[in-house]
Formats: sequence, C-alpha cells, structure tokens
Amino acid sequence: MLWSISGGAGFLGLHLARRLLADGHAVRTLDVAPLDDPELERSVEELRGDVREPGRALALVDGADVLVHAAAALPIRGSREAITSVNVGGTATLLAAAREAGVGRTIFISSTAVYGVPKVHPIFEDAPLVGVGSYGESKIEAERVCREFAGRGLDVVVIRPKTFIGPERLGVFEILFDWIHDNRRIYVLGDGSNRYQLLAVEDLVEAVVLAASADGVAGEAINVGAQDFGTVRSDLQALIDHVGSSSRLTPIPARPAEIALRALELAHLSPLAEWHYKTAHRDSFVDVTKAERLLGWHARLSNAQALCETYDWYVAHIDTLGKAGTTHRVPWNQQALGLLKRLS
Repeated sequence: MLWSISGGAGFLGLHLARRLLADGHAVRTLDVAPLDDPELERSVEELRGDVREPGRALALVDGADVLVHAAAALPIRGSREAITSVNVGGTATLLAAAREAGVGRTIFISSTAVYGVPKVHPIFEDAPLVGVGSYGESKIEAERVCREFAGRGLDVVVIRPKTFIGPERLGVFEILFDWIHDNRRIYVLGDGSNRYQLLAVEDLVEAVVLAASADGVAGEAINVGAQDFGTVRSDLQALIDHVGSSSRLTPIPARPAEIALRALELAHLSPLAEWHYKTAHRDSFVDVTKAERLLGWHARLSNAQALCETYDWYVAHIDTLGKAGTTHRVPWNQQALGLLKRLS
C-alpha cells in the first residue's frame, strides 16, 4: 500500500513513516521542512511544499491508498490568521485533493484541545467542542471540514490524541527536561493533584495504523490517550526519581500564574500558549473505550514510562539538539522562563 503523510517531517510523521516502512508499505511525505533523517530519505518519496498549495496536495495524494493528514501550525507559530490558514485552509485543500484522487481512506490528526477545559471527566467523543485559543478553535474548524468532505463521499476518520511524547519530542517538554537535567525547581500550577493524561507516540502510531483498515469507522472521531496515568505530581515525581535529579516539585497558586503567563504570552516573552497554562492544573483525560471497541487498540505505555523514555532520548542527544524553533522536533526559546530557571 502507498501511504501519504502530510507533515511528514514532523514528530508524528517521522515515527509513522518508520513504522510503515518496517511493515513493508511505500511512503510519500509532504512538508515545508526536510525530513533531516538520512535513513528515511533513502526510503521515502519526499515532497517539499505547503499543504495549502493545490498542486503539492495533489502530488502528495496521487495514487495513495491512505492519507494521514498530520500537518499543523502549533500555538507557538504565532498569529491566529497563520494558524487558521494552515490548520483549516490546508485541511480543505488537502481533502479536496484526496477526494479528486480517490484516496481510499483519510485519517485526520486532530487534538483533544477541541474539548477546551471541560468540568466532567473522562471526556467522551460526544462532549461539546469548545477550543481554547486559536489552535483548539482551528482544530474544531478543521474537523468541520472533515465532516463536510465525508458528506461528499470521502472516507475520513478523525483521531483525537492527547499530548503525545516519545523519542525526538522536544518543544515544551524540552523545557521540563532541561530544568530537571539542571536540578532546578519544577513549578507546578496548583497542588499537582489533577490527573493529566499523555500518550506515547508509538501508541498513537498504532492507532493510526489500525484506523487505516478498520471497518465501520468512516466518519468517526476517536480519542486516544494513555490508559495508565496518575496525577501531575506523581508522574513528574516518577520522572525526577528515574533521572536521579535533585529537582523539587514546587506548587504555585494557579490563578496568579495564569495571569502572569497570559501577560508574558501577549508580550511574546513566553513559549507557553493559552492551552498550556489553562489546562496544566486541571484534570484532563479522555475515555478511550471507543478506540478499544472500533480499532482493537490498547496503549502500551503509561504516562510515566513515556516521560522517562522521552527524557532518556533527550539526554542521549543533548549535545546534538538544533537551535530553537517552532515545532515539536526542536527546543523552544524559553524567553522569560529562562530567567525564572536561573532563579530556581
């Protein structure tokens, strides 16, 4: 089978491509950035370009059996207009190309950010969609585009993953790992007793692979998240203990911290977006029984295991990390948080 992946040079795209190649599939990718992986570059048909460009979108899906639309602009990307243009406009362009090309199944990688900050947990797929910030709102609109194309006959499955981590995941997690590595205080919004579910990237890849061939899933939205997770405090402490760091978890009042982080965000002095600090001190976990029932899926790694595996990769590659940027594969500029680190 030929699998086409938008955002192929991204964190998920790389892990998915490796799994598909190992399974004997052909892989074609599209991204504005290079794969930057010599082994993949030898085996993948790599296209460079923007998903918003109709010609590039058509080139990606030509002859494809499965399309995985993973390309997205992240909250750190900047303006609402830029995020909406990529996440909504790009989805419409790519799905139009998939329909024209007769792609067998399209899998859209959405986000549990579409649920906003709900008061009831676990979160089921039929919960109200109330996104936080421009990123969450753009994902809701992108899902609406998926439903429109499903109504026109395109076979589309929406996957809503929790925040996923694993080897090569940097971004906001690199800030956490950097502070633990340097034995700094780790500030926790609230008392850390809230339960915050994560997801190992290998478990997300497994869900995507299963969704490609599962029966009865066209038009469905499906949650995926770790099935074994504790509180923020217990999972972070497990990571600190694994590392052997002298970092200490330090609770801070949530509301004043939210106000301060919002001000820093608006002043472009912090890499943390509204979604990060509005959910960090609240419960955030989804129900995954639909994924179990429709896909036969089960998460292998717990929150703590996924955090520890990601940290171990970080330490092994700390001397080769690239410069700061705006994707999950590179460190983020800590900006004002760097001053707080030095004082911690």
